[in-house]
Amino acid sequence: MKSHPIASFVAAAVTCLAAALAGAAPALAQTPYPVRQIRLVVPFSPGAGTDTVARFVAHKLGERLGQPVVVDNRTGAGGAIGAAEVAKADPDGYTLLFVASPFTTVAASAKNPGYDPIAQFAPVAAIASGPLAFVVGPNVAAGTMAEFVALARREPGRLNYGSAGSGSVNHLALELFMARTGTHVVHVPYRGIADATKDLIGGTLQAMTASIPATLPLAAEKRVRVLAVTGPRRIPQLPDVPSWQEQGVPNAEVINYWGIVAPAGTPREAIVRINAEVKRVLAQPDVRERLEREGAELIPGEPERLGALIASDLANWRKLITEARLTFE
Repeated sequence: MKSHPIASFVAAAVTCLAAALAGAAPALAQTPYPVRQIRLVVPFSPGAGTDTVARFVAHKLGERLGQPVVVDNRTGAGGAIGAAEVAKADPDGYTLLFVASPFTTVAASAKNPGYDPIAQFAPVAAIASGPLAFVVGPNVAAGTMAEFVALARREPGRLNYGSAGSGSVNHLALELFMARTGTHVVHVPYRGIADATKDLIGGTLQAMTASIPATLPLAAEKRVRVLAVTGPRRIPQLPDVPSWQEQGVPNAEVINYWGIVAPAGTPREAIVRINAEVKRVLAQPDVRERLEREGAELIPGEPERLGALIASDLANWRKLITEARLTFE
């Protein structure tokens, strides 16, 4: 029995359409990432040092990706609130977290930070790292770290030191300093480093550690005195300021870092693409100049470089907390 001409035509058309759709499916699946805007969670207040760097990098990264990278500030608990939110986000490559040293100091010190920096995140791209500045108020009778240590030993418990909160990098820097020098300085936690800075200038506090960009204008106006940087060596922005180690504070190194992580399980394709574009952004002269003005050293590399940095920093702070028998509320 012969088939009807119309039926044969329809069958042939259906076969062709099915073949076309089958061929289109892989093409659609292979649409290059990203196809829409990316949310970059910054777990610190707008206008803070880390936030300004994150916004600068986000703008440059968006230009490279061809999709906007929108900064979303999720503040609180030393950065833990923003980190915990991203840890639970869909691992689709469209929610990222901009991290700095509190990502590991809070995880090391808090009983329940709400996130695990290793298990719940995939490293994406390292950006830069740099030391903090150890500063004192203008009325403190110490022009060097040796003089400050002598003062702290002579009058234990009289000097006050401000931080951005319990478990912050500023706080743990103090604990490391005291452990290495055998001194006792009173820790005064604040809700943010800006309030601590005001009290340092006003004389309520005698010392603190602060970021390099926040320190430079205050030092130029002689509102604070910089006694040391907390890295292993001097930095170009403060060439006359020695490091802690140069001044007899042994085995003491505190480095802030910036990087981007994603929820664990994020597709490797997305991670590789962002990592590649971050490296291209960091190679741009204006970006290099801007970040180096922040007292930072660029550390571009594969995702594993940031992963190793986070793991090492977390382990070192946990070791200090255990050895010094520190407890946190």
